[in-house]
Amino acid sequence: MNIDNAKSQMRKGMLEYCVMLLLRKEACYTSDIISRLKEAELIVVEGTLYPLLTRLKKDGLLSYEWRESTQGPPRKYYLLTNEGEEFLRQLDDVWCGLAKSINIIKSLNIAD
Repeated sequence: MNIDNAKSQMRKGMLEYCVMLLLRKEACYTSDIISRLKEAELIVVEGTLYPLLTRLKKDGLLSYEWRESTQGPPRKYYLLTNEGEEFLRQLDDVWCGLAKSINIIKSLNIAD
């Protein structure tokens, strides 16, 4: 069994949720999203993040706005749409339910 593959699959499944959680409070530039994910020890590369952001935008969950930058050309900042905020509320409910179920299973004392 390859633990790295299992970890990778679990992280991929959580990435959408984590990105949307980051955008809940404020609009973010892509490199800011990556930095914050790294701070949370969820390492993501741009090649993974850009397709996710594009898909979420296409699905109507994110939008973006251009902001001037002192360090070059304007930057694209992503933010949740109203639909994205509702979707995130639903994901929160799902996450809480999953965490509760996992904690129950972990606490079971099953005899051999």
